[in-house]
Amino acid sequence: MEKKRIIFLYTEIAEYFLACCKALLNEDVEIHIVRFPVNKEAPFKFVFSEGITVYERNNYNDSQLLELVIKIRPSEIICSGWIDKGYLKICKHFKGLIPTILTLDNHWRGDLKQQIAKIISPFYLHKRFSNCWVPGSLQKEYAIKLGFKEVQILSGFYSCDFEYFHKQYLENKDKKVKLFPKRFIYVGRYYEFKGIRNLWKAFDELQNESPNEWELWCLGTGEIEPIVHPKIKHFGFVQPTELSSYLENTGVFVLPSFFEPWGVVVHEFASAGFPIICSDKVGARTAFVENNYNGYIYNSDSVAELKVAMKKIVMTDSFGLNSMAERSVDKSKGITPDIWAQQLMKLIK
Repeated sequence: MEKKRIIFLYTEIAEYFLACCKALLNEDVEIHIVRFPVNKEAPFKFVFSEGITVYERNNYNDSQLLELVIKIRPSEIICSGWIDKGYLKICKHFKGLIPTILTLDNHWRGDLKQQIAKIISPFYLHKRFSNCWVPGSLQKEYAIKLGFKEVQILSGFYSCDFEYFHKQYLENKDKKVKLFPKRFIYVGRYYEFKGIRNLWKAFDELQNESPNEWELWCLGTGEIEPIVHPKIKHFGFVQPTELSSYLENTGVFVLPSFFEPWGVVVHEFASAGFPIICSDKVGARTAFVENNYNGYIYNSDSVAELKVAMKKIVMTDSFGLNSMAERSVDKSKGITPDIWAQQLMKLIK
């Protein structure tokens, strides 16, 4: 029997996406990925498994790309959003012949732009897409507003490399039970919308008001100059495969974003057994963070609330922090690359 061929019309790919593709290869399919160039602020180095063919979007105009996809003869097409007109042209060509799936990670906000999208969706998106694939409940609301029916909507669009991060939890668990690392960790770009200045401010104020042993480790690069502080350390961009030593030596993950449609990094650190502090603008909180259970959710605009959340962590003993860590792991198991792959195969079958 001829193998099924699945095409991803993507923007920027990431390591967690390739972990999902690896799981999909277990379903005995061919995977073809069209991708945008690698982002300079996140220069990931990718290794592609056998069975995955990658095409650079910049090497094809819209007509050439359509010819390429027709030649591949796909069984299913997954398209990352609706910003690329060439991608939309392909989906319109194949709509009604095979599943054509729109991926969506924005929340419904009800602003003018989204209201317009809601109005034109029946004449635009539905002529190109048979299904919509979303990460969680906030995005599902938007998909329904766009006119997709419940039966047309898939969930679990994003999954971390669960096997890798859960392995870190298992390897570090005993060590952290004996001595929980008194270090917060942030992983992300140094941009205003990430709220990193608020994180530094909250941490600095906490140290001044209630001096303690805790440090803050920050991994990432961007347009914001790293703050100089005796207890804040900066490590620059770190490849996902090189995170193990940081996961071993830190204890609590913080994501202070002002805007974060999802945030796979939350899933990563939940899988690795971290209590989590995140703002109310982080989409992944709906799946992986429960307030006062395995972490704390605070108002993104409030440095004071972030400081209170961090102080609660500082005042919690090792037993309590390890209990929160276990709860994070339990919540992380709801989405895995295997579950992700099974979602796609359901439509083909």
